Amino acid sequence: MRTVPVAWAAAHSRFTLLFERLAIAWLKEATPAAVARRLGLSWEEANGIVERAVQRGLARRGSVAGCRLGIDEHSYLRHFQFVTMVVDLTEQTVLHVADDRTAESLAGYFASLSLEERAAIEAMAMDRWDPYRKTVRDYVPDGASKIVFDKFHVMRHVIEAMDQVRRREQRELRARGDRRLTGTKFLWLKTDVGRRDFTAASRRQFRALRHSTLKSARAWALKEAFRHIWDYRSIPPARAFFDRWQAWAIRSRLRPMIHVAGIIRRHLENILNYLNHRITNAVTEGLNAKIQWIKYSSRGFRNRERFKLAIYFHCGGLNLDPQL
Repeated sequence: MRTVPVAWAAAHSRFTLLFERLAIAWLKEATPAAVARRLGLSWEEANGIVERAVQRGLARRGSVAGCRLGIDEHSYLRHFQFVTMVVDLTEQTVLHVADDRTAESLAGYFASLSLEERAAIEAMAMDRWDPYRKTVRDYVPDGASKIVFDKFHVMRHVIEAMDQVRRREQRELRARGDRRLTGTKFLWLKTDVGRRDFTAASRRQFRALRHSTLKSARAWALKEAFRHIWDYRSIPPARAFFDRWQAWAIRSRLRPMIHVAGIIRRHLENILNYLNHRITNAVTEGLNAKIQWIKYSSRGFRNRERFKLAIYFHCGGLNLDPQL
């Protein structure tokens, strides 16, 4: 008499797990609110499936050690509300998400590793955020030599310095009635003048501008020349190249370019570490773009814990399926 209820309970349990597996597959493609509407669930029930899936995945994952890491922050609300992310650049997955972007945010990740796992870290790509650098030096053996300042972040600073020169010069020229720089912002920011979105007329216009005696042309030449620092195969010739580039920036008498050259000089060793490790935060930026889409499609996250769950769910590379 008791076999029927037992069999029914087993079938019901199996159906529940199959349903949850279906919901997880849908939740990877759509928001909890959309999946809840389609499956006849409440929002809380759909979010509960996400929570259980992430808890299962994190429990199954084991070690969060990685050899080549990306370290970055991501904002989940305005007013400087951040989470810190540690990314495995090889597996292209998020290993760790913590509140804020303080030294303690990153320390929690390294504290979860053994000394042997920390010593096995080969390199870490990051920006120039001092709390992260301090934490790496405190926790990772020989950490300073393993920090690689992301070349795209460094290049962005050089581009911003060039654009400051352009903006200042444009104001000076317009005051004299000279409109040569009006409407040319994106010509200076683009690198490849052979791009398809350059018309023949814009190519001719930009050729004349960059061969002119304008300050903007000098700043653009400095910006383009600096890109070659990452083409070197070893550090000594790259350092000699930078010495020549900085001397050129000083001779240019362009204050934004002189300023950015000084910043680069202060952090040159971590910038040149790229030549030893050849890593960037491009994988991390790709995951950031995915997270941005998740945030946009969900109309934002008011709760930081739910935001962290969403990052692990979509970007953690976790085994989320319930066991049948």
